[in-house]
Amino acid sequence: MIQNNNSAARQRYVIAMSGGVDSSAAALLLRDAGDCMGVTLTMFPDAEEQNAADARRVCNTLGLPHATWDASAAFRQYVTDYFADAYAHGLTPNPCVVCNRYVKFGFLLDRAIDAGYDTVATGHYARIWKGGGRRLVQKAADAKKDQSYVLYSMTQEELRHTLFPLGEMSKQETRRIAETQGFDNWEKPDSQDICFVPDGDYVKFMEQYTGKHYPPGNFLDASGAVVGTHRGAVAYTIGQRKGLGIALGEPAYVFQKDMANNTVSVGKEALLFSKGLIADDLNWIPFDRLEAPLRLKAKTRYRQTEQWATAYPEGNGIRLEFDEPQRAITVGQAVVLYDGDLVLGGGTITGVIR
Repeated sequence: MIQNNNSAARQRYVIAMSGGVDSSAAALLLRDAGDCMGVTLTMFPDAEEQNAADARRVCNTLGLPHATWDASAAFRQYVTDYFADAYAHGLTPNPCVVCNRYVKFGFLLDRAIDAGYDTVATGHYARIWKGGGRRLVQKAADAKKDQSYVLYSMTQEELRHTLFPLGEMSKQETRRIAETQGFDNWEKPDSQDICFVPDGDYVKFMEQYTGKHYPPGNFLDASGAVVGTHRGAVAYTIGQRKGLGIALGEPAYVFQKDMANNTVSVGKEALLFSKGLIADDLNWIPFDRLEAPLRLKAKTRYRQTEQWATAYPEGNGIRLEFDEPQRAITVGQAVVLYDGDLVLGGGTITGVIR
């Protein structure tokens, strides 16, 4: 357990509790470290009643107060509005990244400090440490559970008021201490889908959310010839192979979309590879901005292994050139930059360099 024996400096923690085993274990580890309160954010209340109930039971077991805070307005503004708008413009957004940025370490942290708490603790698998007068983000000890990819946008102010109690633990250890404590959610599975699109049908979500219908259009091959009919360009992502419903005599992959003309271009897998990217909206963690070319590793998808690249300052963003061509770099996704286990920062992909 994390201990704090200095009552004069007793910390006050808000523990973000989703009802899952990770945040429950974080609450257990912090219970004796200071004055703690579990908080569940309600972002789309009808779907979160069970999560709030699970979190409340854990808090009751630990003897901690529990509250629900309504974050639905912030969630709609920064996550679901952004998600629908991005897809409508042919981008592939990452809602978990913006939720962490604007809701979990935006709305939640602001609300916690206003309520007189010092720190927000979450069940993320990552580590925070001090280096060179700054707070730095490091990968989790458990590489399989590392969540540093979605934390690249954290500011120095946010890092000063954030704690990740599970950063040194494995998922197996987390479940074991939850089981030992008697939490009934110790076997609860990890969420795999976008939380507000639990069935994975994001086109249906967008039609219901926006009130718009996304009509069928043409599949084009690499030469621009029509090779089939799709169910709406918004329904496809770069690199997609399954579910196309066309036969070209060889495997076909989505390599381009034209939202204005509602076309989806498909072709050989080789068309997916790019030598680099342009990224904007950069956040740097060990320093304020990039002043000169920098050798580093980068990844453009959550589960991707980092790849060697060189980052070049370009306006308010970067041009990133990989040592080896990379598959399915997708505009709208996040690129996250690393130096070993250290997160240097990241940004949003705005262009692809062929």
